[in-house]
Amino acid sequence: MHMNRRTVLVLATVTTAALLLPGCTGTGGSAKGADAKAPDDPAKVSGTITVLTVRTDLVQDGTMDKYAAAFNKTYPKVKVEFQALTNYEAEIKIRMNTDDYGDVLLIPAVIKKDDYPKFFASLGTAAERGKKYRFTDFTTVGGKVYGQSPVGVMPGFVYNKRVWKEAGITRWPGTPAEFLADLKAIKAKTDAVPYYTNFAAQWPLTSWTYVDGAVHCDPKATTRLAEGDPWAEGSDLRVGDTLLYDIVARGLAEKDPTTSNWEESKPRTAKGEIATQWLGTWAIIQFQDAARKAGANPDDIGFMPFPSRTGGSFCATVGPDYNQAVNVHSPHKEAARAWIDWFTDKSGYDKDNLAISPLKDAPLPEVLKPYEEAGVKLIELDDSAGAAVKLIDDRSEVGIYKPEYRQDLVDLARGAKKGSLDDFLGGLGEKWTEARADVGH
Repeated sequence: MHMNRRTVLVLATVTTAALLLPGCTGTGGSAKGADAKAPDDPAKVSGTITVLTVRTDLVQDGTMDKYAAAFNKTYPKVKVEFQALTNYEAEIKIRMNTDDYGDVLLIPAVIKKDDYPKFFASLGTAAERGKKYRFTDFTTVGGKVYGQSPVGVMPGFVYNKRVWKEAGITRWPGTPAEFLADLKAIKAKTDAVPYYTNFAAQWPLTSWTYVDGAVHCDPKATTRLAEGDPWAEGSDLRVGDTLLYDIVARGLAEKDPTTSNWEESKPRTAKGEIATQWLGTWAIIQFQDAARKAGANPDDIGFMPFPSRTGGSFCATVGPDYNQAVNVHSPHKEAARAWIDWFTDKSGYDKDNLAISPLKDAPLPEVLKPYEEAGVKLIELDDSAGAAVKLIDDRSEVGIYKPEYRQDLVDLARGAKKGSLDDFLGGLGEKWTEARADVGH
């Protein structure tokens, strides 16, 4: 399985109470403020660098070695070695108690943003990098950027276009009510499961947090989480959680969510046995690959925005996947920086994964052309309050980046738990508000 940054947040936020790794307070102190400068002459850059990745699949099938070979055409004296970590967040946490955590690594969610300069070398100023790249504010500390994601990700519904068409649906639903009506039509007119929660896998349920910002096209949605009740009437998370509840309560999801299976859901969606799942752009290629292996049509896999319009337009949030960074202790910072720049700008990794490029002037991938045609507004969320949100979330024990509360929501909707939706969401809001007061927000 390919776990993207948002997936891994499920694992990572379990440890965010620490916010700074135990024993790490001094490891990077002497090197704090170091820069990884872009090389002037590729032919002179040398050294062996270790690149850490979560893409175990691409390391095992030789794809990463192919990227390295292409990189060597420009940087012939740099040897790139890959280490794929299966449980990245847990393993990197241990390694970062030492100075040896690769030359290039993915910034773990457990590291407090203000501590980035202790562990990573700067890639340049925010003003300079912001001209060329998206998402720079996610890793900016003190005016300097400490990480760069090679791809952008966007939440949305992965769906089987053929099934939706068979149900007589020819346009994207524009409201939650329309979406529910469409799922009802799919149930009535096809043999497909209208919606699949992937309850048993747990982590797919956390994708519902990323309706935040898309419902009301609000770039300040993260800031509002830090300043108010995320489940207040009309708020993005309340709208999203209510839709999930209604899907399950109306019998439009799989009969027994506890027996759902993530890996099986991919070929089943590709073949039309499942109509719809709320995931992200990162999943599109996985479902298309599953279609090819199952003898189904990969072009049947579509992607649609959350059913809400602001000013007549659909909106979708775009954010970074894992950000690559240079270890502040690396003896080969120039070579490490060369890899990050090349992998972001030249490797084609974004195109290979049908992902959104971090380059501001790059076109959307072909699979998202319907978004352009429909005039979907793409917004980048302001992440300046991201650390505060994590702190409140941890203190409240709500877990907006964890699966448990939405498992409880699904159980409530299917009758496995007693209570009302209003009381459930109100309880979350109370816990959040109390924690927000405790941490001074």
